Amino acid sequence: MNFIINLKPEIMMNDEVRTIMEKNPRTTSSNKNVGELSVEMLNEGIQQLPVVDDGKLVGLITVHDLWRHYENKASIADMNVSDVMNTNILRISPIDKIGTAAELFADKRFKTIPVVNKENHLKGVITAFDIIKVTFKNEYSAPILYRDAFS
Repeated sequence: MNFIINLKPEIMMNDEVRTIMEKNPRTTSSNKNVGELSVEMLNEGIQQLPVVDDGKLVGLITVHDLWRHYENKASIADMNVSDVMNTNILRISPIDKIGTAAELFADKRFKTIPVVNKENHLKGVITAFDIIKVTFKNEYSAPILYRDAFS
């Protein structure tokens, strides 16, 4: 009888978020001009950004937030991120489980969850795609269809 032993380290749902989170995410500040930021987000294909002031998470701004406020283009020129950002945001700790993040993504349909410490300092972000990518890599040693998609 032949047994196959898999010796590669695998990321599992009980591992901590910090093992797969993006540790240096792009951020913006609350005093950034909304018009300038929206151009940057569009040009770089960014869907959402943590808003950080003095190292602390103060909000999250999404393409949807910008879209809602673009109905009145005359007033957007004078708006800052603080006028548009969402301050009622879900946060997760670096030591929370990947499974907890996965459950929050499935339940609340979030795309990004900021990762903060007890003092609310941003330590990173985790996305639903991070979990999908790690799960896929654990299951398949090489991409199936698109070789460069998961590099």
